[in-house]
Formats: sequence, structure tokens, C-alpha cells
Amino acid sequence: MFDYSSRPDLLKDRIIMVTGAGRGIGEAAAKVYAAHGATVLLLGKNEENLNRVYDKIEAAGHPQPAVIPFNLETALPHQYDELAATVEREFGRLDGLLHNAAIVGPLTPIEQLSGENFMRVMHINVNAMFMLTSTLLPLLKLSSDASVIFTSSSVGRKGRAYWGGYAVSKFATEGLMQVLADELDGTAVRANSINPGATRTDMRAKAYPGENPLTNPLPAEIMPAYLYLMGPDSGDINGKALNAQ
Repeated sequence: MFDYSSRPDLLKDRIIMVTGAGRGIGEAAAKVYAAHGATVLLLGKNEENLNRVYDKIEAAGHPQPAVIPFNLETALPHQYDELAATVEREFGRLDGLLHNAAIVGPLTPIEQLSGENFMRVMHINVNAMFMLTSTLLPLLKLSSDASVIFTSSSVGRKGRAYWGGYAVSKFATEGLMQVLADELDGTAVRANSINPGATRTDMRAKAYPGENPLTNPLPAEIMPAYLYLMGPDSGDINGKALNAQ
């Protein structure tokens, strides 16, 4: 497990957006960021799930989060601009962005993967992530210490048969992170990626239906890496690909 121990006020007064915040790793990250003092912007397509996470954070006495229903699959360019304008108006800046939302898509040989399925995975996992990053970057640059975390995968670092569009999208994620990190070098914004590894989530269960889920750690157990990269202790880390476990 990633070895890092954070102080309780690590993220005090920070504004952090988490995509796919309604469940799984996104939910765990949102709750742990809030527990360390951040105001968390919960972004996702399922408002019911987001509200459930909101209620948990509020009940725990942490800074009041914000719910942002946003569908990365259907959002148009102007809606990203409107999202950025809303964040700027309500919060003034952004100190962190965790790209967590993604879909797996069909696990099948490339020869049998339809163009429609491939493009859907690439749109949600890459195009939408690019749009969100580029649109919110001016707000991140208003921070004195901002972090962008991209969620990678082992199949995005070494290709594996049958992982099709998902693997390709995660290679693209690593590429986007590296290009962005190089462009941001020397600024107050940094970009890195995390491979969460095998984790007890719904996505993992769908990808490995025959696996015993109890053999994998819960999302909350891999949060040290997410805290490290989001907080000031990783201020000199930029362009790195880390593993959460």
C-alpha cells in the first residue's frame, strides 16, 4: 500500500473538484478530501448518488460540498464554459481536480470491437477529460498550489489483450498528463497520474466477474496516494505516474 501519512488539515481551505464522485473511488476521494479540510465539488451524472455523498460529508461535519450534475458523455463545449464560469463565480478558483470518471466498455478483441463502442469509451475517458481540463485550467492557475490528478490503469501502461478502447484511452490519459505536466513545469499547477490497481469497485466487478472482490482493498484503503498528490507535500512532483498500491 502507498506509504503516506497526512496531517488532519492537509487540504484546509482548498477547492477540489472530483469527477465520478457519486460512488467507488470518486466517492472515497471526495470524502477523504473533505475530511482533510477541502471544499469538494462533487461532479457526476447521477444526482442521487452525488446527494448521498453530499449528505455523508455534511453529516460528518466537514466543509459543505457542492453537487454538480454533469454528464460527460453528452456535454457540449458551451456547457464546459458554463461550468467553469459557475465555479469561478461561486468559489473564485480551483486548487485541485481529480479525473476519476470513466467507463470500461466492451472487453473484446479489437477485431470485434465496434467503432461506436470504441468512440464512446474514448469520448468519455479522453475527450471529456480534455475538455474539462482545458476549460478549468485558468481557474487552477489562480491557485498558489494546484494539483491535477489523472486516473490511469495498469493496461494504460502496458497494453493487454481484449482491453480494447479502455486500454487505449488510458494510454491517452498518460499522454495528456505528460504533455500538460511539461507545459505546466515551473508554474504553481502540477499534473500526475495514479493507477489505483485492483480495488473493490463496481467497475472492477464488471471487468472481473469471476474474481472474489474480498481479495481487493476498499477504495478508502488506497486514499493515501490520492491525498499525497492532491496536497502540498507533493508540490515538487510533476509528470509522474504513481501506483496507489
